[in-house]
This record gives sequence, C-alpha cells and structure tokens, in this order.
Amino acid sequence: MGTEQTTFTIATRGQGLYEFTGDVTAWVAQAGVHLGLLTLFVRHTSASLLIQENADPEVRTDLRNYFARLVPPTTDPSMGYLTHTYEGPDDMSAHIKAAMMPVSLSIPVSDGRPVLGTWQGIYLFEHRDAPHVRQVAAHLG
Repeated sequence: MGTEQTTFTIATRGQGLYEFTGDVTAWVAQAGVHLGLLTLFVRHTSASLLIQENADPEVRTDLRNYFARLVPPTTDPSMGYLTHTYEGPDDMSAHIKAAMMPVSLSIPVSDGRPVLGTWQGIYLFEHRDAPHVRQVAAHLG
C-alpha cells in the first residue's frame, strides 16, 4: 500500500459551505491506493471541514444561518466581551466557529474510492465574510 499527499485549493466567496467531494474522489482514484485511510486537514484558523448532505442546498443554507445566529459578529451587542476585534467583526466569530467544528476529517478508502454515504459530501465551511483562498492538506495511506 502506497502513501500519497496533496493539497486542495478552494476559493471561497464569503461565508458558506463549499463542496470539494469531486476533487477528492478524483485524486483518490488516480492515487492508486485501493484500501486505506484518507485524512483531510484545513490549514486555517477561521474555516472548518464537514461531511454533510449534498442533495438539498437548503441544508447548507440552514447550517450557515444557524452558526451565524449561534456566534454573531463582534458588532452584535451580545459579543461585546470579545477583545480580538482588529481584523474585522467577523474574525473572532470565525475563530470560535472553527473551534466548534472539525478542522480535520478521516475517511476510509475502499476500492479506490472514499467510503461516503449516498448523500454525503465533503465541504470546506468558510467562516469569514470576505473571499479567501483556502488550503486543505490531504494524506492517503
């Protein structure tokens, strides 16, 4: 069994979930590892990784809206106790969201494919308002 590594680059357009299942599946297939474990790790402190439903886009909208209510920006009066505010009102809330959600995922690989359920997709969850270019490191072994 071989070991492969790569980095996925994901351009975001602000807060939301960005699916990159197809990129991961294609890379695993070409890597030639038929049985193993795929590890994904986001290299940023204001974004997360999720495995989530990919059939109904309302799921992504509802998740984004839920976390926006759960952890509002620092301009919200309820967040007045926060001190890390110099990078913008969405920055500290993005760090909190990233602390609450996974920043790495482990996915079994069988027959050269990630073992995902029928409606499961792999997502980067961008927590900042501005567009960013995010990197997700991948290790397959």
